[in-house]
Amino acid sequence: MKKKLIIQIPCLNEAQTLPATLADLPKSIPGVDTIEVLVIDDGSRDGTSEVARACGVDHLVRLRRNKGLAAAFTAGIDACLKAGADFIVNTDADNQYSGHEIPRLLAPLLRGDADICIGDRNIAELRHMSWRKRQLQRLGSWVVRQVSNTTVPDTTSGFRAYTREAALRMTIVSEFSYTLESIIQAGKKRMAIAHVPVTVNPRTRESRLFDSVFSYIKKSGATIVRIYAMYEPLKVFTYLGLSIGGAGVLLSLRFGYYLLRYEGFRHTNSLIAAAVLIIVGFMVLLMGLIADVNAANRKLLEDLIYRVRSQEGPPREPERDRPALTRTIERTDRWEH
Repeated sequence: MKKKLIIQIPCLNEAQTLPATLADLPKSIPGVDTIEVLVIDDGSRDGTSEVARACGVDHLVRLRRNKGLAAAFTAGIDACLKAGADFIVNTDADNQYSGHEIPRLLAPLLRGDADICIGDRNIAELRHMSWRKRQLQRLGSWVVRQVSNTTVPDTTSGFRAYTREAALRMTIVSEFSYTLESIIQAGKKRMAIAHVPVTVNPRTRESRLFDSVFSYIKKSGATIVRIYAMYEPLKVFTYLGLSIGGAGVLLSLRFGYYLLRYEGFRHTNSLIAAAVLIIVGFMVLLMGLIADVNAANRKLLEDLIYRVRSQEGPPREPERDRPALTRTIERTDRWEH
């Protein structure tokens, strides 16, 4: 059975760097019969789509307005699956990742050892990144490893490969970035995740994903907490409820201590606060039970989405009858052919 690889490249105003990125991509890979390129134009205003067409990409997904990296990534995955991809590689349009590393990235998938493989940039050695950013990246990756139960050293790397099965099971809900969420999600779904060291090219521009370090920490932290709570709600709400209730119990003990010292009801504020905290803690535990039921329903919905996406399949148009033109899809909130 022939294997098809589609390399997807999310773009936002990348008309200057896209040609070099495309030129760097491999034309053949052992174990892969067909290599195609798909560009996702996330509402660019500099003619990125025209440049992609001129460079002869096989597929072009065009979003009419900027929707963010996560939405562009998801649109690309959907298009790759509909185009019949057996493997999907995601890379950046700024040519940060070396195209010649794609065979190394695909190797664990071709051997059947992994569902997902992520390129490790070796953050500690990236000299174009400041010391503070490197430390924050390492801390963030450590947190993601703990909550996802994975061993990925570079969790923010956008250089990654997916099998068709892994891509079918992904449901990205974050509006900020797909990198952290997809790893946590894959870990919770018990997918096999590998990582390989990769080299990177010299930086061509500053990151456009966040305005400041504080903004990145805030958005990344919110994403991690949200996704972890989505898959482990009972654990999260249990810890939170027990912490709040435990504080109430401590305050009640404080009140009991002064009461036993025959000081009467002079510390009723502690008693009132303790009662409130214990009640709130109990309510949080009940919320955890409800959230756990919702999480079970989410798993059923994800399985349903997986089955529906599996049925969509690739187009059956004969290869010899296809026009030698780039296929363009414009997308707002639905597919338009």
